[in-house]
Amino acid sequence: MKFAAFSAIALPALVSAHGIRDVHHARQAPVAAAASAGTSSAAAPASGTASAATGVATAPVASGAGSLTFTLASTNPTAIPLTEIASGMSSAPTVPASTTFASGTTPTFLPNAPPLPNALSLNPANYPALDKTPPTDSPEVQQWKQEVANSGVQIPDIAPTVAGGCPANLEAANDQSRCWWTCGGCSAPDDIEQCPDKMTWGLTYDDGPAPHTGDLLAYLDQVNLKATFFIVGSRAISYPALLQEEYMAQHQIAVHTWSHPEMTTLTNDQIIAELGWSKKIIKDVLGVTPTYWRPPYGDVDNRVRAIAKAMGLQTSIWTRIGPTATFDTGDFDIAGGLTTSTQVLNNWEAIIGNATTIDHGFIVLEHDLFQQSVDIAVDYILPDALAHQPPFKIEPIVSCLNKPLRDAYIETNDNSSNPIGANATGSASSAEASGNSSGASANGKNSAMGIAAPNSMGAIALAIVSGVVALFL
Repeated sequence: MKFAAFSAIALPALVSAHGIRDVHHARQAPVAAAASAGTSSAAAPASGTASAATGVATAPVASGAGSLTFTLASTNPTAIPLTEIASGMSSAPTVPASTTFASGTTPTFLPNAPPLPNALSLNPANYPALDKTPPTDSPEVQQWKQEVANSGVQIPDIAPTVAGGCPANLEAANDQSRCWWTCGGCSAPDDIEQCPDKMTWGLTYDDGPAPHTGDLLAYLDQVNLKATFFIVGSRAISYPALLQEEYMAQHQIAVHTWSHPEMTTLTNDQIIAELGWSKKIIKDVLGVTPTYWRPPYGDVDNRVRAIAKAMGLQTSIWTRIGPTATFDTGDFDIAGGLTTSTQVLNNWEAIIGNATTIDHGFIVLEHDLFQQSVDIAVDYILPDALAHQPPFKIEPIVSCLNKPLRDAYIETNDNSSNPIGANATGSASSAEASGNSSGASANGKNSAMGIAAPNSMGAIALAIVSGVVALFL
């Protein structure tokens, strides 16, 4: 295994990895289309959404600022003008962790939680290279493979997909037994796509922690909101103090893989390596191991689901209102110039319009990797949501499922309300009958991996200039 070293560098691999996201992501449908459907069934895609015929999402048009199609209920009094939340914007000072925690600090908000490890003692040489799928021949991966084999979870014999999304994998896209969420929207019974209670928003942010996550944390603390943060392992080793701040602020921490790949394109061993190393670095920084994960791009099928289940992870995606439309703000694409902040807010307006018509709660895809995504959240989306009438109940995924925060971690989950593998309260009810499970029996326990050690968007060049720790090959 090749080891990494300290350096202050950009994040090019993860940035370019997201460049393929529009091959997969269906944009939010207009509220009128969803309302006419009356339920979460098929809805016509908006401009810049996926083609119903091909399942391929096209990038939103970024030419011109456009105009808002609605009036915001509220904005942050210190909001940056929308015209300045754009690709190439001047970078604001990064915000380091506002609080550092001594090794051995006890998270008193979480019953039976172990004390915090000494994050400063972590040696990057003990982890894989940044933003690359880890090698599969390490002792750690060999141990995790054996634990998966011992878990009793049946892993379906499904071949990996190839890069290129639905058009490059037509046979796989049409195979209902695969139950590929990306292409066609097939979800398993225990996929988490929504909150059970109407007007409840499961607030989530992907891909951090990152240089401007501190801005988001400060705002969430100011307005007394908690969120679920889906953590990329390569970012966790780079920003351990920010990860500890998220956790100690009582936000839910969950897995988002080590290097953010399209999971269905990987071999079984590579999937195990991606999930295992992400779980391990989070455990090494926080002392707890997440029980929830989100596949990058929502790229999951029954093979990936089963491996995640065998590793004690509950698959969590975001709300879909039809085969080609999901609750995706498109905020990630501002930094790359593929969309505008105005279009993101129009997407947001369509999302909350649809959210008020469905008979359950919802989960929205947002990110905290870039300054633009954080700015649009704290200056516009969150203030607008907080002023909405009737009010939304905004909380982490585990809370929106009516579960205690302790269920979010293996070390504190007593299995009474969150047996890993069992159908979770609030899980999606729209599964395809022909492809609805990963072939596992839950046995009511956290099986396997509950252990202590567990493309291309070349136009973007995001330089991280905060003098933080990063890894390179």
